[in-house]
Amino acid sequence: MFSLNVENVQKKIKDALILDKINLCFSSGKIYGLMGKNGSGKTMLLRILAGLVHPTSGKILWNGTGKPRIGLIIENMGLYPEFTGFENLKLLAGINKIIADEAIRDAITRVGLDPADKRTLKKYSLGMRQRIIIAQAVMEHPDLLLLDEPTNGLDENGVSLMREMLLEEAKRGAIVVIASHSTEDIEFLCDEKYRMASGCLAGWK
Repeated sequence: MFSLNVENVQKKIKDALILDKINLCFSSGKIYGLMGKNGSGKTMLLRILAGLVHPTSGKILWNGTGKPRIGLIIENMGLYPEFTGFENLKLLAGINKIIADEAIRDAITRVGLDPADKRTLKKYSLGMRQRIIIAQAVMEHPDLLLLDEPTNGLDENGVSLMREMLLEEAKRGAIVVIASHSTEDIEFLCDEKYRMASGCLAGWK
């Protein structure tokens, strides 16, 4: 078991307060939901949890062995449209070098795609691209899975597969944090639910 604690985190950009005194505790094996409108602070909080952005004040504390492996879905994911889905994931896997090709193929299969598909990403539908983005997030069996609008572009079958996969990831022991506009996703998946507005956090009800 491990945990991630967010202690009095604030984020300011110039004079704008983006996050205001956020306090949360995330535990392994659970799914957490963040709901809020655009500009509420959800994506910024995910970026801070991922280590992509530093808070202006406050702390992010990881209680676990070593540095956590992070799986991430966030806006403007940098995939290459001229490469196949497998080629894109293989390039990303080459950064950490902790999984073999078979694990990449397994991740692509889990999201309902064919790892041997020779089409390049620019020929994928929006839903297929979203499935590949989900596959890259889970392929290295992360300790912490941070997902910004994971159902964007997915059809009904894709949403069902994604939900099943996230439940499996939590059962495996990952911390899963979802930011979404979809009340249905949050209600269906999450053990703990929070609303965000103007950089502040509140309970679900």
